Amino acid sequence: MSKQLPKRSEDYSLWYNELVKRAGLAENSAVRGCMVIKPYGYAIWEKMQRTLDDMFKRTGHQNAYFPLFVPKNLFEAEEQNAEGFAKECAVVTHYRLKLDPERPGKLIVDPEAKLEEELVVRPTSEAIIWSTYKGWIQSYRDLPLLINQWANVVRWEMRTRLFLRTAEFLWQEGHTAHATAQEAVAETRQMLDVYAEFAEEWLALPVVKGVKTENERFAGAIETYCIEGMMQDGKALQAGTSHFLGQNFAKAFDVLFTNKEGQQEHVWGTSWGVSTRLMGALVMAHSDDEGLVLPPKLAPIQVVIVPIYKTGQLDELLERIRPIQMGLIERGISVKIDDRDTERPGFKFAEWELKGVPVRIAVGARDLDNGTLEVARRDTKEKMNLPLADIVNSVALLLNDIQQNIYNRARSFREEHTTRVDSYDEFKQVLNDKGGFVVAHWDGTSETEKRIKEETKATIRCIALNEPDEDGVCMVTGRPSKRRVYFAQAY
Repeated sequence: MSKQLPKRSEDYSLWYNELVKRAGLAENSAVRGCMVIKPYGYAIWEKMQRTLDDMFKRTGHQNAYFPLFVPKNLFEAEEQNAEGFAKECAVVTHYRLKLDPERPGKLIVDPEAKLEEELVVRPTSEAIIWSTYKGWIQSYRDLPLLINQWANVVRWEMRTRLFLRTAEFLWQEGHTAHATAQEAVAETRQMLDVYAEFAEEWLALPVVKGVKTENERFAGAIETYCIEGMMQDGKALQAGTSHFLGQNFAKAFDVLFTNKEGQQEHVWGTSWGVSTRLMGALVMAHSDDEGLVLPPKLAPIQVVIVPIYKTGQLDELLERIRPIQMGLIERGISVKIDDRDTERPGFKFAEWELKGVPVRIAVGARDLDNGTLEVARRDTKEKMNLPLADIVNSVALLLNDIQQNIYNRARSFREEHTTRVDSYDEFKQVLNDKGGFVVAHWDGTSETEKRIKEETKATIRCIALNEPDEDGVCMVTGRPSKRRVYFAQAY
């Protein structure tokens, strides 16, 4: 293997970037700010996608696809949304190139091929989707309309980092229309719960569910709900959002329906999404100085079998290993036999450790003769000898245990890095010395929120749904406060 990874404790950012590249998840592309997702990384994203897609369909949603390009006049229709995304928009102005007469072999934009109307490359799809819904919705019988799309979006970020913030990224975005505000709010909360379930059950990432402040709300939303996870460097990561749009987009695009009483009303909307940012969360929440630590439910390879053999014995040993492989596959476990004869076992062990494969089995002829196999788990690096006769059941149970242990470890870290404070001095001290979530009273004003951000780089991650009412005073201004909110420095 190549030289060791940088230490997390010494340079967390460098450790993350190097791990993403060396583990074969992604790399920088020839296009500034964009990434190439490599096969191993895309296999993880596919597992996320399949799981979420099943969850969406179980809640009644259907997939559709809408154009990448949004006419500028449509993008401008919902003023808050347009203003919120304007600085990040890429815009298409021409539709043709031509050879440069002054520089052979070079191309220039054809000035005669200027578009009649400029096209925004979608940073989000509310505009194009709601303009379409106008033709789809006439009556209460057409509601609720529950649509999701899997797509790419472009947001022209200045400072990029693989998976966490790139100019182009993959995501899903749900856009639904309802007859009443109550139905739309219920949809918004339902999808928040779907995201939280996915994060905790599949990513093994404990999350805080809450509501964003007005300053942090999605542009064009009445309310933004979110899930917030804690990374191993003590910074928070927004892992998913669900927005109650009210009637803002329906009014902007004149999406009306005839209700049961025969009267016309504007529909009520929601939108919700998660992206390849979840890949970054997966890496940062669990991995270590030796490489990835993948929850078994999302690992492309759950078990790797490394044959241990002498020259000339490999083919015979592989024949004896096949029944083990097939037994695991029949149990629904993904397995790879690393039968490369160009690398030594130690190299293979290090490579699969780097890639985060949850379980490694080393198999030699003597092990098979003795009826025991050496099994190593990636999360704790513990090795054990397990009976060959019950290896399939043992590995299945071990994978479940690893999934739960990774979650428990992340939950313990979050609990250790969640601190309740009452004074601004203590708040700043905890941020500097410990990091993590700092739970404190805030007076509810945008001015105080902005001051805290400017002075500490910490933002209100959410007003947690499970945080009880509690009379107190704002740690900064001393004004009355009815409840605590979650602050953190964040990605």
